[in-house]
Amino acid sequence: MDSHSDEKIIDSWHKNASQWTSAVRNNRIGTRERVTNQAMVEAVLGHSPDAVLDIGCGEGWLCRQLAPHVTHLVGVDAVPELIEQAKAGGGGRFLVTSYETLAELSLEGLFDVVVCNLSLLGKESVEALFSTVPACLKPGGVFIVQTLHPLFASDMPYIDGWRDGSWAGFDASFTDPAPWYFRTLESWIALFLANGFKIKAIREPIDPQTHKPASILFTARTKPRAW
Repeated sequence: MDSHSDEKIIDSWHKNASQWTSAVRNNRIGTRERVTNQAMVEAVLGHSPDAVLDIGCGEGWLCRQLAPHVTHLVGVDAVPELIEQAKAGGGGRFLVTSYETLAELSLEGLFDVVVCNLSLLGKESVEALFSTVPACLKPGGVFIVQTLHPLFASDMPYIDGWRDGSWAGFDASFTDPAPWYFRTLESWIALFLANGFKIKAIREPIDPQTHKPASILFTARTKPRAW
């Protein structure tokens, strides 16, 4: 297996599903608690949706948070153990599927909002997903993506490419970190536009501890059918 591949990402999450569930449910991920959780919930609820699809839902945290406010919630993830944890936690309907096979679930035109919350780490899988999402949305629906800020290029070249993963800040139970595919801001914007989206807002949620962006959050709409 290539150490820098979409397949390797899924392999890592299979190995770390229970550890991740424990970390999320015991509030042990600092940037999530301080910044990114609230940023995503506010972004979704700002559109008063009736139906939301959470892609890469993990153990179901976001669906549980949205459940008191949203009537129809569906979460999907490629890792069966994470979906089992999500089902046990409740808050929505949860299904096992990869990004590449999402179209096979027949979810066309069902959702006001589709969300990817820090779940877009790959290359080909993410490109395939972006081509599928428009069909899942109602006309004029909203696609919200929160992801690693391009600032995280750090001292690496500011060009698209695979990066080694790290569990820095997590406990020793985590193993074999997933790689991730770095995209520049220009590349993220191009990915939205190439798949028929119009970007309505870009936010940079700031971590109050570091005074730097904890993430970047895109809100995009599908173009009206007349376009």
